[in-house]
Amino acid sequence: MDRGMNKIIIIKTKTRLEELKRRYNTVEQAKFYVEHLGADFRDYEDEHRKYYEALETVTVIAKTYARVQEIDRDYIPNMIFGEKDVVIAIGRDGLVANVLKYLDGQPLIGVNPDTKRWEGNLLMFEAGDMAAVIPRVLGENFNEKNITMGKAETKDGQVLYAVNDFFVGVENHTSARYHICYNDIVENQSSSGIIISTGLGMTGWHKSIMAEFRGMAKAFHMGVVPEIEKGWDCRELTFQVREPYPSRFTQAELVYGQIAENQKLTLISDMAESGVIFSDGILDDALEFNAGMEIKIGVAQRVGRLVV
Repeated sequence: MDRGMNKIIIIKTKTRLEELKRRYNTVEQAKFYVEHLGADFRDYEDEHRKYYEALETVTVIAKTYARVQEIDRDYIPNMIFGEKDVVIAIGRDGLVANVLKYLDGQPLIGVNPDTKRWEGNLLMFEAGDMAAVIPRVLGENFNEKNITMGKAETKDGQVLYAVNDFFVGVENHTSARYHICYNDIVENQSSSGIIISTGLGMTGWHKSIMAEFRGMAKAFHMGVVPEIEKGWDCRELTFQVREPYPSRFTQAELVYGQIAENQKLTLISDMAESGVIFSDGILDDALEFNAGMEIKIGVAQRVGRLVV
């Protein structure tokens, strides 16, 4: 099969053992530290071994069908993907979400390297499955789930996508000051930040905030607050303001809402420094949100394609 300049890109991530080695310089020193605290270092070694066995299996299979490029997740923001590249992410669910937001129509295959360790809601396959999956994807004869993404765009043209959610606030989660505009209503707010979730992200940060709200409603005998569920392809976002603080100068009425496909949530920063917007928990890829910066957040035209 002639693939031209296109290829299979395998995205890997560091294991806990590799992170420990980076911190303590050698495996021996890492082992001494972990065992000194009474933990079982064999668990780290077992996880590392199984991960690289899965990586090797996927790589060998992929090379029989196309050129293969292997890169670490840390370099994804700077990666330029070909229009017809096929991407395989080997790791946990978070890796799939992190990779997906940098793709623009390329199919993504999530591989679970250790099914006994990771549940893997986004990891639809095991390493050995690639012998059957890769040729079907290359032949464009596969099933997929479309995943709606959010898009944040600053006034000066910077763009950030989210597969699960955005966080807008202060990088250390202290009080953020900003103006929020939704459905032609504007409020001056002080809060610990705003979460904007996709349908996929409704089981993440959004669920945590709603659990607190349901607990408070129960304590005040306000009845049962239903769990909100949305499909991964739902063309709508949900925003929540965390811990809004009402005062003489700030309001706290505009704290929850839905952003339809033809709507935007507009935020203008009133913070001199440390204001940020990041997505899917990755602070390293954040945009600044400082004094005067305006951000518009809505449903992205770009849609994630997850092979199932």
